[in-house]
Amino acid sequence: MTLTGIALIVIAVALCILVLTLIPTLLTVKRTAASVGELAEMVRSEMKPTLHELTGVLAELKTVSGGMAEYNEDVRRFMSELGAAGSNLHTINRSVGVVTGVLNSATAWGTGAKVAGRYLIERYLKKRGGM
Repeated sequence: MTLTGIALIVIAVALCILVLTLIPTLLTVKRTAASVGELAEMVRSEMKPTLHELTGVLAELKTVSGGMAEYNEDVRRFMSELGAAGSNLHTINRSVGVVTGVLNSATAWGTGAKVAGRYLIERYLKKRGGM
């Protein structure tokens, strides 16, 4: 056998080993490609209803936000009036406090005048009766 014949046999054997090694790899790649295709089809079929529901939710959100914007001015006006009512209640509370203070002072002065009047009358009567 010549050197060329031996080289050809070695090349043929190496080629057979390469083909035998590549066959399982090619089969695995084919199965993987089929699986990826099925996954893509499943994702596509599942995404359509999801996107449809998402579109519905977005439409509802637009409706709700539009309704909220519609009543935003009413809420702002209500809060403003509530603040004014609180201010008015504070003013009334201060006025009641002042009136209560005046009434307490008047009661104290009245009691003082009553006691002083009794004292003066008793003294006057004692002086008049004692003469």
